[in-house]
Amino acid sequence: MGRSIMYQYQALLVVPLFAAAVFLIFNSTTRPKFEPNPLMETEIFGVKIHKNPPQSKLDQLGVTTWKTYEGQPSKFPWFFDATETMYILEGKVKVTVDGHEGSFEIGGGDLVVFPKGMKITWDIIEPVKKHYHLEKENND
Repeated sequence: MGRSIMYQYQALLVVPLFAAAVFLIFNSTTRPKFEPNPLMETEIFGVKIHKNPPQSKLDQLGVTTWKTYEGQPSKFPWFFDATETMYILEGKVKVTVDGHEGSFEIGGGDLVVFPKGMKITWDIIEPVKKHYHLEKENND
């Protein structure tokens, strides 16, 4: 009789453990894991940021034909007379947008669009090199 009780206790332990194992295996193989979309564009304070866009997007925009800018660590105010799209090749910049609390960083591999009329403080943390394009106004 002692053996029979021991088997009952083992069954009480084995069945829940087996069910838990099946549940974990099923959920880990059939449920998609959340991974941020690397193609996703975000917007912070009206500034659009596209992290590591595909080369096809950069080719479509003609980024390599745009003007270039290089800057050493420094901090200065800036006003955008026109919408500016930039692709940062290297470096890191802390951006503070007038009228907003806080700041954000952009850096190598970021495609960024600043709207016309925006006032910011540009704080170059690491030497920056970028391609940039200014949107021309249509004066028809």
